[in-house]
Amino acid sequence: MSSLRGERKRKFKAEINVVPYIDVMLVLLVIFMVAAPMTNPSVINLPTAGQSTQPPSDYIEITLDTNKYAISINTKGSSNGNSKQESQETAANHKQLMQKLKEYHDAKPDLSVMVSADKEMKYDEIIQVISEAKKLGINRVGLATK
Repeated sequence: MSSLRGERKRKFKAEINVVPYIDVMLVLLVIFMVAAPMTNPSVINLPTAGQSTQPPSDYIEITLDTNKYAISINTKGSSNGNSKQESQETAANHKQLMQKLKEYHDAKPDLSVMVSADKEMKYDEIIQVISEAKKLGINRVGLATK
């Protein structure tokens, strides 16, 4: 005899119910859309540069501008503290600047180098000048800051 209900076998569904996942994704999308304008990716918190322990009294200054390079030797007067320039030259390109820096370094190897650059200058060019100054054997190379 068979049972009264019938002998039907239940089939299991092998489908995933995606409606709850869609709801969660929409909530996350709204959260990210609201939170995205709050963060400003263009603001970079740079570390502040402290003053060196003993600033050099005599140094070679390299001034980098977007259209010219200038190199000069600055010496601080010991009596009045004012800065006077012994000589100033301009260089037409990067290669000529490094050639003049090598001449200055060969004449006075104990002088340190200070690089001051315009803020519109590409950072890569400034790093190349610092790197090549170190390759010439200059141990003390610094950046001028405000």
